[in-house]
Amino acid sequence: MTGILATLLGIFAQLSVLAFGGGNTILPEMQRQVVSVHHWMSAADFNALFALSQAAPGPNMMIVALLGWHVAGLPGLLASVVGMFLPSYCITLIAMGLWERFKDRPWRSVVQSALIPVTAGLFIASAWLITKVAAHGFVLACIVLAAASISVFAKKVHPLWILFGGAAIGLVSGFF
Repeated sequence: MTGILATLLGIFAQLSVLAFGGGNTILPEMQRQVVSVHHWMSAADFNALFALSQAAPGPNMMIVALLGWHVAGLPGLLASVVGMFLPSYCITLIAMGLWERFKDRPWRSVVQSALIPVTAGLFIASAWLITKVAAHGFVLACIVLAAASISVFAKKVHPLWILFGGAAIGLVSGFF
């Protein structure tokens, strides 16, 4: 059990420092680690935990706690959460101090501009990963595309309504 906890802590500590632009940018690597590398769950289980974490109120990185819980119970939850949030918290404290110190430097805007495509690419990779497992047919792909479009363009629609709508269409069409 100690080996699994150390592995969870190590995986999420590494992911923590890679999470540019938010936690969803590291979902592909998170999924690869828990599904393909360590075989702690299936891709469908990962998607189910991701959907649950997104539907629940609170931070969008609740998936970290759910994955840790799934793998090793309460100790796994604690190891994954500490691994995910402590390193990035420490780096953020240091970086924000430096960022404020060099606030008048011209290279700051260059760095900010350079991180935009990196963040966008990581986010698109995350979306592709989740979609690839969830949309294994034409109708499901259409549901995913419609849900993603509504999420992007209709900002006042709560994500749970989109989730319920997609589930209802899937049930009616007989694909779930």
